[in-house]
Amino acid sequence: MANHKSALKRIRQTEKRTERNRFYRTRLKNIVKAVRSAVDEGNKEEAAAAMLIANKQIHTFVSKGILKKETASRKVSRLQKAVNAI
Repeated sequence: MANHKSALKRIRQTEKRTERNRFYRTRLKNIVKAVRSAVDEGNKEEAAAAMLIANKQIHTFVSKGILKKETASRKVSRLQKAVNAI
């Protein structure tokens, strides 16, 4: 256990940040899953609608520092490719 005041503060900050990041990462998984399930069903309209939401949310996560820019671009690209293949 930390003894210094600054180390205790860092622990508190890390716990807050971890909780926040966990929320956003779970949200990201659900967004991707929605697009993938629509693609698997072959429902082009639902997949396109889910893709619009996914694109916006993934880029929002970049601005919040949850994802790196290249990772977000890769995810969006792969999802869009799957939607277009329907």
